Amino acid sequence: MHAALVARPGSCIRRLGGSRAGEMQFTRFLRNRSVSAAEMSRHAGEQTGRRAAGRHVVAVQDSSELALGSRRARPGYGPVGNGNAAGLMLHPMLAVEAGTGALLGLVSMQVWNRGAEELAPRRQRATINKESQRWIDATKQAGAVLEGAASITMVSDRESDFYELFAERPHNVDLIVRACQNRRIEAAQEEPGLLFAFIDAQPEQSRFAVTIPAAPGRCARDAELAVRYAPVTVRRPLNGADPALPETVGLILVDVREVSKPKDGSEPVHWRLLTTHSVATVAQARRVVDLYRSRWVIEEFFRTLKTAGFDIEAADIGDPHAMINFAAAATIAAVTIKQLVQARDGNTDQRLSDAFDPDDRPILEAVSAKLEGKTERQRNPHPKGSLAFAAWVIARLGGWTGYYGKPGPKVMRIGLAEFHAIKCGATLDVHDV
Repeated sequence: MHAALVARPGSCIRRLGGSRAGEMQFTRFLRNRSVSAAEMSRHAGEQTGRRAAGRHVVAVQDSSELALGSRRARPGYGPVGNGNAAGLMLHPMLAVEAGTGALLGLVSMQVWNRGAEELAPRRQRATINKESQRWIDATKQAGAVLEGAASITMVSDRESDFYELFAERPHNVDLIVRACQNRRIEAAQEEPGLLFAFIDAQPEQSRFAVTIPAAPGRCARDAELAVRYAPVTVRRPLNGADPALPETVGLILVDVREVSKPKDGSEPVHWRLLTTHSVATVAQARRVVDLYRSRWVIEEFFRTLKTAGFDIEAADIGDPHAMINFAAAATIAAVTIKQLVQARDGNTDQRLSDAFDPDDRPILEAVSAKLEGKTERQRNPHPKGSLAFAAWVIARLGGWTGYYGKPGPKVMRIGLAEFHAIKCGATLDVHDV
């Protein structure tokens, strides 16, 4: 099924199967009660762990709602989108190499169907009984799956800012979490201080320039950021936290904020980043900011899984168990598409084997020779055996000319479908026709 999803990304099982027999094969697979998203996650994580060995890895996690729409809001699916739609929840963790930005693969994923029953108030439930537990579980899985890495830094956004995540982190995983809660901290005076007021009172320590990438409702822009950083001792929350947790946790708070208001009217950047990394210099603070910026890869990944590639929310599958399995399979396949987009400039230094079978290499090289033109910009500039070499071939098959812009997930999706058609023809035994 992975090969079919990569070759023909989409949410229609009939099209993925390619024939009635293929359709029924995939349908039986998805509905099989012995097949689970957890097992698919484990297998993908093992492969990622092998690729990550010896590397400095950023493990990025986030959640996304898979809203199946009112037409498919049939019994069995829980609420998403503030209760206005029905569907599933997806929480993947991706491994990215620090520095190069290479997408190494999927560390773990959780796919679940929310119950429709009324829950007890949030403050009356332990974290283990909340959806918040997924952040802790994924972080622990990162420590186990990526244990062979040179270092592991888990990066996440504001939704993951809760005390238990810091108190229960694995010994081999550092954290960078964007702060959401104005927490109580130890202070010089008798009464505890508050986190945000404390950092706001610190003097500015440096400034540096960054490029803020484009996002929905926001154009890409260059920005100047002011940075402050200081150690903080965070106190255990008064309400809801397990009393068995330590009373305090020592962290570093790195505060970066845009100096001037953006000309396009968008909100200026302001990140308060809580980290377990040591930060004693401006260079170390800048590194924390750069590692946090790796989080944007998961936003682009969700776009590939939804509107730019697989259109997973259009899947018309009535059985929630089958839909959970389909979402898991599509998540793994979307990694391949995203790897090609990441590798297109040759900056990730990834091997062909990170996304392709060994038998694909001679076919890719033959296709590359056919696609190359007379001008320098129409020639594959990347070394054979690299993922960048394959990305160039796939992009050209997807309609990219080499002259205008850079190939994105839609181009890669089309190109992969073309490549697999060529591969099928190249490996076809004419005696069986």
